[in-house]
Amino acid sequence: MVAVVLYAFLMNLRTTVISLTALPISVLITVLVFKHFGLSINTMTLGGLAIAIGELVDDALVGVENVLRRLKQDREYGKAHGVHLNPLAVIARATLEVRSAIVVATTIIVLVLVPLFVLPGIEGRLFTPLGDRLHRLDPGEHGGVGHPDPGDGVLPAAAHEGTRSRRHARAGLAESALRAGAGVGPAAAAAGAGGCGSCRAGGRGHGPVLRARRSCPPFNEGTLTLIGLRLNPGTTLAESVRIAQTAEKALLAIPEVTYVGRRSGRAELDEHAEGVHVSELDVGLARSARTMDEINADIRKALAPLPAAISIGQPLSHRIDHMLTGVRTAIAIKVFGDDLDTLRSQAEALRARLADIEGVADLEVEKQVLTPQIKVRIDYDAAAQYGLSPGRLLAELQTLIDGQKVTQIVEGNRRFDLVLRLPEEARGIEGLRNLMIDTPGGRVPLSLLAAVEEGDGPNQISRDDGRRRIVIMANAQGRALSSVVTDIRATVADMPLPAGYFITVGGQFEAQEEASRLIGLLSLLVAAAVFMILYSRYRSGVLAAIIMANVPLALVGSVIGLWIAHQPLSVAALVGFITLSGIAIRNGILKVSHYINLCAFENESFGDTMIVRGSIERLTPVLMTALVAALALAPLLFEADQPGTEILHPVAVVIFGGLISSTLLDSFITPVMFRLFGRAPLERLLAQSGKEAF
Repeated sequence: MVAVVLYAFLMNLRTTVISLTALPISVLITVLVFKHFGLSINTMTLGGLAIAIGELVDDALVGVENVLRRLKQDREYGKAHGVHLNPLAVIARATLEVRSAIVVATTIIVLVLVPLFVLPGIEGRLFTPLGDRLHRLDPGEHGGVGHPDPGDGVLPAAAHEGTRSRRHARAGLAESALRAGAGVGPAAAAAGAGGCGSCRAGGRGHGPVLRARRSCPPFNEGTLTLIGLRLNPGTTLAESVRIAQTAEKALLAIPEVTYVGRRSGRAELDEHAEGVHVSELDVGLARSARTMDEINADIRKALAPLPAAISIGQPLSHRIDHMLTGVRTAIAIKVFGDDLDTLRSQAEALRARLADIEGVADLEVEKQVLTPQIKVRIDYDAAAQYGLSPGRLLAELQTLIDGQKVTQIVEGNRRFDLVLRLPEEARGIEGLRNLMIDTPGGRVPLSLLAAVEEGDGPNQISRDDGRRRIVIMANAQGRALSSVVTDIRATVADMPLPAGYFITVGGQFEAQEEASRLIGLLSLLVAAAVFMILYSRYRSGVLAAIIMANVPLALVGSVIGLWIAHQPLSVAALVGFITLSGIAIRNGILKVSHYINLCAFENESFGDTMIVRGSIERLTPVLMTALVAALALAPLLFEADQPGTEILHPVAVVIFGGLISSTLLDSFITPVMFRLFGRAPLERLLAQSGKEAF
């Protein structure tokens, strides 16, 4: 698609091929850099390539288009006056004319990507390869164009002198210049509205989709892991299997479900060890016109009659949740305190309050129940009378009851631990009372040294940072995660607690909040650095501000694009904003630099004529670069539901929408702002710079 667009604009095979050399050269350099640093080719780096394809040829396009335009002017001048310049001299002059602007623009594009390299946590692992790919691929300026025939392409023919569209464009720009002040106000209002729309987050109710904010876009892994067929601890394996089989049959009745696999319990040495009262169901899903929320709603409805707590997620998503909070749901509300009974009662009271919040799904309290136990309480005085230390007695009881590995048996490739312990019948309450213990005074029954009695106790005691806690787990469905979390935090704040008890709310949104704060801070620092680069180049804060005004203009289209695509404002969208800002600033640099060069080298004076001419001459490269970049995003725009693409889809939406608005608005607003505020800094710059090209 990039090649077709270039040929349609340039209508010259040689110049098209020369422009396209930016692609293989940049990719090959990237491969070498990746090999040197041990980086991998993965979904995110390939996505970065897809996003960068349009940008890769931009600088080459600008250089090639300027050379072709200068060759065409020289040809027309030669026909009129019979004098031609050396083509190599024309090419060198045209290349030098835009080289400085290209170098500055490329430097800024690299600079604005810096925040991607310091993102923390999951966002950093996901989006750093994207930024790395964009960094490595930026080609800068690529060589000359030889001696092409400076013919006119099909598309730029619309910009030729005398054509209707050229006259309309010139008339529109002239009208904008004459009524300069009229266009700035609406543009500023649109940019402000776009900024406000992008910054609105959280909030109650459903409202506009841009209120919703999340860490990463929802994964589409093609399967579900239902971790949450959670029965009460102590449930037998046979009962757990029976209930899980009932769940399997219910799931297979859902049209999208293709298969169901099950695990009941996990081994003790597993990182995610669980008792047999917990079953995990792996569910394969076929592609469907229905959304995941609709399918999940059917799943919850089908499993609702079962006497089990249900949570729905995907394999990778669950692992991320478990890594962030220790539980496998998107939201984890932890109640901390000392007394287990108080913890359980407070957790149940809070669960009842949270159940009334709209959008809360899979709400459950961590299973902490009392289970039957045999308790052995040592009589320290009696043990001392028999000359037996409590520590020695406890160690012997632990060996006899829990067992001790004494050796390993090898049978071919199979290995078994040989464990020594009491038989099952001897580990009952009567067997333990009659257990004979060796003492310095002879063997005595355990009943003389300790009280052996039946009782109950918690099935587990969980701690975070040394404090006992119990967790209330939940997911969000039908509402933005941030909106649900806002309501949860309000409910928690109103929850009365005994002295010494407190509640924390954690989950995916914490990573999003941290990443958003960091991106915001770094973006301000990068914006300041970009301003300083532009100021040092143009020696004017006004000109630097005119160029940077392209960023909010691009923001308008990005916000509209997110709204149309029903995409929440996620960290992925912020990454798109970062990438887009570099592209938008480049367009402003090339246009302002051309205004300056017209006055410096072509005897143009500041005024409407110069501004209209400069804008028209920059129209073709701006349209080419925007169209090439937009079409290169097609694989990410139209495959939003494919696994792997869903993470980069918001990035593509932001860039695509921003390209449209920045191209349209920049074509009229930048000339207007330069007409209003550019005279004084232009005259000062020309007086100081001499014959230096901008």
